[in-house]
Amino acid sequence: MFRTQPLVSVLLCCFTFWFHISFGYLITCSGIVPTRYRNDKVSITDFGGVGDGKTLNTKAFREAIYRIQHLRRRGGTLLYVPPGVYLTESFNLTSHMTLYLARGAVIKATQDTWTWPLVAPLPSYGRGRERPGGRYMSFIHGDGLRDVVITGENGTIDGQGGIWWNMWRQGNLQFTRPNLVEFMNSRGIIISNVIFKNSPFWNIHPVYCSNVVIRYVTILAPTDSPNTDGIDPDSSSNVCIEDSFISTGDDLVAVKSGWDEYGIAYGRPSSHITIRRVTGSSPFAGIAVGSETSGGVEHVLAENIVIYNSGIGVNIKTNIGRGGFIKNITVSQVFMENVRTGIKITGDTGDHPDNQFNPNALPYVKGVTLKNIWGVKVQKAGSIQGLKNAPFTNICLSKINLHGMTGPRSPPWKCSDVSGAAIERPC
Repeated sequence: MFRTQPLVSVLLCCFTFWFHISFGYLITCSGIVPTRYRNDKVSITDFGGVGDGKTLNTKAFREAIYRIQHLRRRGGTLLYVPPGVYLTESFNLTSHMTLYLARGAVIKATQDTWTWPLVAPLPSYGRGRERPGGRYMSFIHGDGLRDVVITGENGTIDGQGGIWWNMWRQGNLQFTRPNLVEFMNSRGIIISNVIFKNSPFWNIHPVYCSNVVIRYVTILAPTDSPNTDGIDPDSSSNVCIEDSFISTGDDLVAVKSGWDEYGIAYGRPSSHITIRRVTGSSPFAGIAVGSETSGGVEHVLAENIVIYNSGIGVNIKTNIGRGGFIKNITVSQVFMENVRTGIKITGDTGDHPDNQFNPNALPYVKGVTLKNIWGVKVQKAGSIQGLKNAPFTNICLSKINLHGMTGPRSPPWKCSDVSGAAIERPC
């Protein structure tokens, strides 16, 4: 499975892959949420917004959104943010609105961390992901919403996360850091044509949501920024992630569904997640499932993925005490370059929220297909390590070609407590 065929063959494969995604018919899942046109439009400057990078615009954003929420124009309202740098505290969106960032528009988070609101922990986590108790509200937040769009002309949402990263490094955090954008209990969400940068924690986090499209986004954070995951669909269904570039300090895309006994009790899986034409780099994983999978993860398709300068190409991970399931996962048409480990599937990774987890709550992993994966400068092909009392089953690896570095032979695959096949023909 760790092939050493001539490099020209790999380059031909890569060329075919790029030709397919560049010139072939564009397959998309974005139609799960219809495009909205808003007849009613207002500008943040109508509410006193000033884009000088110094004036605090919290009042302007909150008043504009209050107007949209209470006037309820037919078809909703578009809130236009013109070019400029608009400093603000965190704020909530409302249903039937579009937040539109013009080219050159920047919505920038204040670094006054003491003004940040606290919200309750997610019930499927039982506590903040980093610290017990509540958590800081995301910079841009929405709960219980319908028909919301964040889009524009590649304007920027900047979390100015450096101060939060330093608090984490110094052990000064009282509560879990804020995400950059989070939607909870919402449906009909579109996020497109925006640059997200320097998130304090996870970048885009749809949780308990359905019908979500994230497309044509750029997500950026330094490689040493802690836990700055790109996109984390969490206990959500019908999520479409396409045509995006992500370079952060943690997983590019990580599908989650709750944490140990809390996620088991909440019991809401992530399902029907499509990830397509995503490119990026990370010191951790390119495409990840887990490790928080206690509500279950199923029906995930990731295809046409390019990963470079990363820790792990594809990482499926869970742990004793997680319970839940990971099933019907397909990852195909992946090209990776300069990664430490190509493929890793493991049942013994990730921490626990507390000591109340049930060690007999074993996850089951079944029906994972990895096919048509090419890689160059891959230090280690991979490993699959199931659980002794819960072996991983129906694992299929097909047409995997991972080429190591020059020099000593790369370490062999490690497999334990797993059943499946590694074959040349399609799975």
